Amino acid sequence: MTEIRNNWTREEIKEIFDTPIMELMYKAATVHREFHDPQEVQVCTLLSVKTGGCPEDCAYCPQAARYHTNVKVHKLLDVEEVINRAADAKAAGSTRFCMGAAWREVRDNRDFDKVLDMVKGVNNMGMEVCCTLGMLSEEQAKKLKDAGLYAYNHNLDTSEDHYNEIITTRNYDDRLDTLDNVRKADISVCSGGIIGLGENLDDRVGMLHTLATLPSHPESVPVNALVPVEGTPLEKQERVSVWEMVRMIATARIIMPKSMVRLSAGRVRMNTEEQALCFMAGANSIFAGEKLLTTPNPEEDMDKKLFQTLNLKPRQAFKDQEVSV
Repeated sequence: MTEIRNNWTREEIKEIFDTPIMELMYKAATVHREFHDPQEVQVCTLLSVKTGGCPEDCAYCPQAARYHTNVKVHKLLDVEEVINRAADAKAAGSTRFCMGAAWREVRDNRDFDKVLDMVKGVNNMGMEVCCTLGMLSEEQAKKLKDAGLYAYNHNLDTSEDHYNEIITTRNYDDRLDTLDNVRKADISVCSGGIIGLGENLDDRVGMLHTLATLPSHPESVPVNALVPVEGTPLEKQERVSVWEMVRMIATARIIMPKSMVRLSAGRVRMNTEEQALCFMAGANSIFAGEKLLTTPNPEEDMDKKLFQTLNLKPRQAFKDQEVSV
């Protein structure tokens, strides 16, 4: 049985990361089968409940107010509309519904009260409900937990060494503090990052090392490929290859065996064969629906064909709720 460890060294992770790709995939697929049904994939839907106008300067993000992109700013959606969108997602096969707001941090105001009502409503539908709202305090995390929040997403984005090249309006410890507050509130942690931001391979290893040496591994680890957006500082970045995604996913699977590893942004550019490689390497979660906040995503019919072709089945909600790593 593979040991669950939180004491990985960077050197150990780099050795895994540098394994020849076919051998790496084999090792990851073997670990995956110890802890998960290889035919089962979690299907999540992500909705932007408040879009644009963010004061942060994340170099990849079209929602930053300082960049001139084609994102249309809209205020916080009404609770009823969000509940209806969640119902549509559930009918389409999603078991987790994630709501994202382009905020730097959560503030104790009427908008946060509305988000709490959204959480209550989606939770009452029998879906796992997730939020990504920026930084939050321990008290705010507890309020979300009391409302029925199942998971909270707060990505590290990149390594600590590369972080200031991508974001200057907050620091790495701010990210880690929020993850700590989420964990203290007994909320499932969702945290991963993005590749293709101009980082080097050591930065990718560094980000994985930070995630794998947290006191408890994140229950969900999204692996995103940058989708360059015109008007952002990273608009001219080259697309990362599928093999780069496979290497990240496989390494994450080996060092965090129980975590759900999510094939996230960038999937729209992958064909069936490329996505199959990612699933073989240990990915077992995807976002469904036409958009991931503001970036394109494969259409529902394409995902149904993908599942049929690869003989995959959706993971049920609240499975293995007592995960501990």
